[in-house]
Amino acid sequence: MEEQVTYYGLLLSGDTREKPGGLARRRILPDGGIVEETFQRDLQWHDSSVIGDWRRGESSVELVELSEAEAERMMTRFREKFGT
Repeated sequence: MEEQVTYYGLLLSGDTREKPGGLARRRILPDGGIVEETFQRDLQWHDSSVIGDWRRGESSVELVELSEAEAERMMTRFREKFGT
C-alpha cells in the first residue's frame, strides 16, 4: 500500500476555502499508521491533533478538504508570507 495524504484548510473567523488561515494534512502510512500534522510558521510540518479534534467535534476550527494542488498553493503563499 502506498502512503495516502489528505489535506485540509483551517478556517478561522473570516477565512475562506480560497484563503484558509492554516493547513493540515493526514497521512496514512503504508504500514497503516496515521500521522496528522499542521504546516507552521517555520515552514515545516509538525505533529498536531487538530484533525482528530475536528473529527470528534472537539475543535473550534472548521476544516475543509483541499486538493494537493490547493495545498501546494497554500504552502507557497505561506512561504512568501513567512520567509523562504
